[in-house]
Amino acid sequence: QVQLVESGGGLVQPGGSLRLSCAASGNIHTIYVMRWYRQAPGKPREQVATITSGGSTNYADSVKGRFTISKDNAANTMYLQMNSLEPEDTAVYYCNSRLRTIYVLTPREFWGQGTQVTVSS
Repeated sequence: QVQLVESGGGLVQPGGSLRLSCAASGNIHTIYVMRWYRQAPGKPREQVATITSGGSTNYADSVKGRFTISKDNAANTMYLQMNSLEPEDTAVYYCNSRLRTIYVLTPREFWGQGTQVTVSS
């Protein structure tokens, strides 16, 4: 069993900041990549940021310069520091990871349950 649990969402005013966390737990052997996605009402799910096992990062154009993805390998935890938040950032943010468990050789995708981020005055 593998679980990804997000936390840190909430209501924030435009221009404010939030820090999301995603903790991975369970029978994890190797984490290859972790990603943040988001989905706003009526819109498709959008990939926001990616971090690989080697620490390489990638961002959607819409968040470049405002969001920073990072991770704590020892804790199997990923973070998303979100600054200069805009109403357009309002969405449910999901944690995703491609990883291998100790029982299955083939890597699989796992998802968290999501955390709501609302940017509004």
